[in-house]
This record gives sequence, C-alpha cells and structure tokens, in this order.
Amino acid sequence: MLHIAVVLAGFTGIFGKLITLNEGLLVWYRVFFSFIWLFFIVRLFKISTAITLTEKAGIAKTGMLITTHWVFFYGSIKYSNISIGVVCYSLTSFFTAIFEPVINKKKFALSELLLSTLTLLGIALIFHFDASYQSGITLGVISAAFAALYTIYNERLVNTYDSKLINYYQMIGGTAGLGLLMPLYLYYFPVEKLIPGLNDTIYLLLLSLFCTVGLYILFAESLKRIPAFTVNLTFNLEPIYAIIIAFLFFDEGRQVNLSFYVGLFFVAASVILQSLISRNKSLNN
Repeated sequence: MLHIAVVLAGFTGIFGKLITLNEGLLVWYRVFFSFIWLFFIVRLFKISTAITLTEKAGIAKTGMLITTHWVFFYGSIKYSNISIGVVCYSLTSFFTAIFEPVINKKKFALSELLLSTLTLLGIALIFHFDASYQSGITLGVISAAFAALYTIYNERLVNTYDSKLINYYQMIGGTAGLGLLMPLYLYYFPVEKLIPGLNDTIYLLLLSLFCTVGLYILFAESLKRIPAFTVNLTFNLEPIYAIIIAFLFFDEGRQVNLSFYVGLFFVAASVILQSLISRNKSLNN
C-alpha cells in the first residue's frame, strides 16, 4: 500500500507542471475536488461521522498542514522545476527525525538522522542543484518541513479514526482554511483567471481522485502499521519515480548516467535498512 502511494505521489509533481493555475489556486481546487470525492466515498461506504465537533476541528487542523505543504511544494515546482520540487521533498524524513522526538517527547534516534543523511547523499547524486533555483529550493525546504509535521500528527489520528474519515475532514479543513486566506493570497499574487479551463479541470479531477484521495487513504492505512519516520523515508523514493515518469512523458532530455544509479542505490539502501530496523523492533516487541 505504501509503495503504491509513493508511485501515485510521483505523479503529483507532473500534474503541478501540467496545470497552468498558480500554486495557491491549484491547491485550493485540489482540496475542494478531493472533498467532493470524499463526500460521496464516505456515504458510499457508510462511514460514521458521529464524532464531536472538537474532534472534527482537530482533524481539520491537520488538513491545513498538508494544504500548506502542497502550496509550498507546487510553488517550488513553479519557481524551478519538477526535479527541484521532488528533491526537496526528500528532506521530509530529515525533518521528521528532528521534529518527532520534540513533539512526542522521546529521544533522538541517531540511526534515523544517519539514514536521512544517506538519502540526501543519494538525492544529491541524482539531481544537480543550480544556483538560479534558490527560490524554488527555499520553498521546497519549507514544504518538506510541513510534510513532516503532517505525518507526525496524522500518525496519532490513524489509530483512532477511519482513514477515509480523516481525509474527508482534512480536505474540509484545507478547503475552508485556504479559502479564507485566498483573497489575501491573490492580493499579493494576482492572476488573470480564477476558473480552470477544460484541460486544467481534467487534470485537477485526476489529481484529486488518485493522487490525493487514493494516495492519502493508502498513506493513512500505512501509518497504522509503519512508523512515521519509515513512511517518510520510503517516500524518498518519490523523486526517483517522478523523474522516471518525466522521462516517459516529458522527454526532458535528462540523461541517466552512473551518478543516477549510485544515487538510486543510496536511496534504496536507506529505505531497506530502515525497513529492517523497524522489522527487528517489531519482532523484539
């Protein structure tokens, strides 16, 4: 389930490049369409929404974390390219290794910090940063920090609530929260059009159904069985999937060389090592 989610995540950057709306509008339509999909899914599967208003608000607040992550993620892609956006996402596991001990009041895990560093080394070998992409890189780093926070707080929710119910109220929170901020956002980042065209609408519907609803339900289900750090570390494979998809559909002309395979080895090694560590911990417990 986790790896299917990672493959779907590989398409999010592609859609970010295909959709012509700016990052703020793109994300608002993404969460809004996702909310519509989930409205019908919750009723189709007859999932109970009988939780308190406080609980609903608590889930909705985590929706603003993922929404903020998306705004910065797509901003990174718009101000640079797909490669930079997905590369910076690999910092999520590093931020998780730092934030999780502070938030959950536990000891820092040296192994997690070392594995994150191994991943970053692999990513650095695959992609070459360019000084002209500083704005995109900065936005991407902020995006990764919010993604880490989302995963940590979401891990608490999945043990109590149905994953589809979580996603439903998170998308409501994202739609309402970003919607309230949108007038201010558009004041500083004005656009020529507010309504997406036909192609953008089709892309947004696909993005919301498969790469949001489907992805994050699989993501939440994975968190029931796998620690937050391991989930985020596995998501470091997303840049590799994203660049392969870009090879197939965009003919970016980026030549795969030896450094790509060496980098791939480091990323895969970090994921395999963490999976073995998690497995050993589970067996010992």
